[in-house]
Amino acid sequence: MAPTARPASANVRVSLDELVALQHVARGFSVFGAQAVTSALAGRQASRLRGRGLSFEELRNYAPGDDIRHIDWKVTARTGRPHTRVFTEERERPVFLLVDQRLGMFFGSRVQMKSVTAAELAALLAWQAVAAGDRLGALVLTDGDMPEFTPHRSRRAVLRVLDAVARHNQALAVDAGFAPDAAQFNRALERVARRATHDWTVVVISDFHGADDATRESIKRIARHNDVIAMLVHDPISGDVPARRWLVAGDTRLQLRLDLADPRVRESVVRVFKERSARLARLKDELGVPFVAMDTGGDTAGQLRRALGARPLQR
Repeated sequence: MAPTARPASANVRVSLDELVALQHVARGFSVFGAQAVTSALAGRQASRLRGRGLSFEELRNYAPGDDIRHIDWKVTARTGRPHTRVFTEERERPVFLLVDQRLGMFFGSRVQMKSVTAAELAALLAWQAVAAGDRLGALVLTDGDMPEFTPHRSRRAVLRVLDAVARHNQALAVDAGFAPDAAQFNRALERVARRATHDWTVVVISDFHGADDATRESIKRIARHNDVIAMLVHDPISGDVPARRWLVAGDTRLQLRLDLADPRVRESVVRVFKERSARLARLKDELGVPFVAMDTGGDTAGQLRRALGARPLQR
């Protein structure tokens, strides 16, 4: 089934109904299951993902075909008969989403805003987590209060998270009176580090604005006992400055109209974007966690499918 057309306004802001509707396109592939060899989560860094654990179920007599690695040699020696331990795969684990809805995400030079792409990613992963039987929790990263949700396994838990994401997404505006603070990203990671205890899957959905040495330390601390996946939301303009003459940029306090036809201005803009791309590339290498890059070109579900090596939806 092909994705249906959406109104232009949905590319600027996203509603709860639209996030709920993504449940139907989140099926048939998952970040939380076994990955195809072509998946972005099947590489060297991704091999650090722990997957689901095993819990001891029973001790019984060894039978042909049992894994010899599970033989309990102490019991075997005591009884004179080989015994093996039987394990079952854990059925669920907490999944925790950090969803960036800061004002800096309210930008897009192609189809939609970074904030919309991040919200859609959060919805896709939320529906996949609950479908896998996992508990879902989240923290919505904003320039002000950051709502946090304890992991629960239910459709209601998903709706609570998506409602908060949609409300903060709808509130984004250049004249909303927010005061951007790059340090807010690290404050959010500190809260996640205190929340995620052991064997959680933590997914950071962000453009990683404000990442620094403290960011690396926080993510490494979380990754010591949990799985961490970084979903980098970016805009294609960072690697391809548009050919049009004028570019308007602002930070809610100041606004600049840049003449890209001026070689000096264009060179400065290109240099800024290249430096940011280089910082993100270094961060990716230093963190040692799986990175999945998603852009503002639209069809977020299709992008995620391709990144995970899943087969595309058929018409």
